[in-house]
Amino acid sequence: MSDAWPPQLKEWVAKCLGQMTDINRTEAQAELRQVIADAFAAHTLWTTDWAGVQLRALLPKPPPQFNTTPNLKRKKSVIGFHHKPPENSPATKKVKKALKSSTSSPALDPNDRAALEQRAQRFQREHEIEREKSRVGGQAALKANHHTSHLFSGFNSRSASPSEDPDADPNVMDWDRYTIVGTSQEIFKDYLRLTTDPKPEQIRPYPILQQTLLELKKRFRERTPYNWICSQFKSLRQDLTVQRIKNEFTVQVYEIHGRIALECGDMVEYNQCQATLKTLYDLGLPGRVEEFTAYRILMLLHGRNRTELNILVGQLTPKQKADPAVQHALSVQRALAMGNYHALFGLYSSAPNMGAYIMDHFVARERARALVVITRAYKTIPLSFIHQELAFESLQQTHEFLTEHSAAYFTNATRPDAQKELDCKPALPQLTQVFETKYRKVLIKGAI
Repeated sequence: MSDAWPPQLKEWVAKCLGQMTDINRTEAQAELRQVIADAFAAHTLWTTDWAGVQLRALLPKPPPQFNTTPNLKRKKSVIGFHHKPPENSPATKKVKKALKSSTSSPALDPNDRAALEQRAQRFQREHEIEREKSRVGGQAALKANHHTSHLFSGFNSRSASPSEDPDADPNVMDWDRYTIVGTSQEIFKDYLRLTTDPKPEQIRPYPILQQTLLELKKRFRERTPYNWICSQFKSLRQDLTVQRIKNEFTVQVYEIHGRIALECGDMVEYNQCQATLKTLYDLGLPGRVEEFTAYRILMLLHGRNRTELNILVGQLTPKQKADPAVQHALSVQRALAMGNYHALFGLYSSAPNMGAYIMDHFVARERARALVVITRAYKTIPLSFIHQELAFESLQQTHEFLTEHSAAYFTNATRPDAQKELDCKPALPQLTQVFETKYRKVLIKGAI
């Protein structure tokens, strides 16, 4: 959708897409396109109150009503809409035979009627589930308690198996069947990828998972190796997933693991946590939304993904824009866009929360870019100036950076680093070449 379209329209489209199911998707998408096309033709895209528009295809449909003579009415309507065939034609004989058999039986077969009633109840349950998921205030149904209240309203810990439902589609995953409540009392459990159906005795229930998180935070503060910590967090996330627990505790687990992954330089796990957090925040679950929104902005700056960055910035709420972390990330965006390396490295030194850990992944690129600008503007420049201006930790690190980028040319190479001056003329072509070859592509580990 074009960026020039109303934000309220984009939010409404996203809401409609989230309410669609396999049952109503085709009809709802067609109606959605038609509504937008009509508004565009009428020039009312910006004046329509999209939050109040409701697609008919997404309204809950009443359960099908069954009576004793549906086939009879259908056959009569078919005869009525077509020309009358000859009296002794094969078609006439088949219709008469069908009418005779249907009128001779006062009611449907009891077994067939039971199946129809069961199917009607199943459809009614699906409609109730969809209504519960689409309700604005329905988040309480997603919150977990000590046993089973984490499930959607209308779900049980285990539903009927496909063999108990004669109308079940064997090609469609029955999520009710695989939603379980764990019984394991183990605090720690190594992560293993599931290759079979999860078993309750191998899954930890909600109260145990809360204890697990407390212990993991304690172990991380005690400097337990990250590999073990990461495995335990992934196992914790897995137990939350198979039990379909989506609540404030779930958000907390992913936020903590995301911060730990940033601190330890594990961008694969961080990006997985960030992707899941976006989904949880979209559900309306509370958390550190502004903090991780700032991280998303910095990650998009790292990946130089301007399109998605513009969309994200355009969707920021006033509350998010007023947050210091988001304001810092937006300042980084402006500094990069304007080529203001002086402001950029000042922001790098004062990054709030874990922002500097993300900036670490693109600060070398921006240092090289800044050095290209500097060597074009000066004949010589003190190494100490580069150290301070580009926020290096030490003069030695500054010298090593120049060496790694084939630009360690000094007018007084024999003097100490504090007195060295960079010879800009021979350094410029080397910096330009290295920048083009080393930083042209960006590899985002774990990006989805």
